[in-house]
Amino acid sequence: MTHKPYGPYERFLKRPQDFICALLATIILFPVMIVTAILVRTKLGSPVLFPQDRPGKDGRIFKLYKFRTMTDEKDENGKLLPDEVRLTSFGRKLRSTSLDELPELFNMLKGDMSVVGPRPLLVRYLPRYNEHQARRHEVRPGFTGLAQVRGRNAISWEDKFEWDIKYVDHITFLGDWKIIFETVRTVLKKEGISATGEATMDEFMGSDIE
Repeated sequence: MTHKPYGPYERFLKRPQDFICALLATIILFPVMIVTAILVRTKLGSPVLFPQDRPGKDGRIFKLYKFRTMTDEKDENGKLLPDEVRLTSFGRKLRSTSLDELPELFNMLKGDMSVVGPRPLLVRYLPRYNEHQARRHEVRPGFTGLAQVRGRNAISWEDKFEWDIKYVDHITFLGDWKIIFETVRTVLKKEGISATGEATMDEFMGSDIE
């Protein structure tokens, strides 16, 4: 994978800034995480955390952690029921407030993720990207990103990837902080939580656009 040249902000400041922001957020929000963990354990049972493999920078796989939002209900054949059935009202509240994503702060401390960047998606999507879409992996995935403040799950996959690549090509200090502040507004207004007719977002099956 050929990367665009890194600027001074990306080379020297972005990672230290990510670590400091994640550390401060972890300290400030630790009581919230404890309360959320207790509620998840009470309402959904164990495990409290939902770990899942996700591709990071250059497609390297890491373990992403979220608070659990779904039950483990299965059908008579032992297959998990659809997301919209397993996603409880409590789980919806966690997602609408993004509280389910707070454990990702530890991913940011480890260096798996950045505060701002393309959201880490599923490993099985990797072979489905075209060459242009795969450029989203030139940088660390983010807790939030340009696509999240331009529609989140309510926009198409193609539009989402276009915003991701636009971010990859235009990473700046001021741009990152603008996205952070816009994320706060988006979360407070509960915008773009799910795609139309879906509990979250329909699966990406590939694109005809090369």
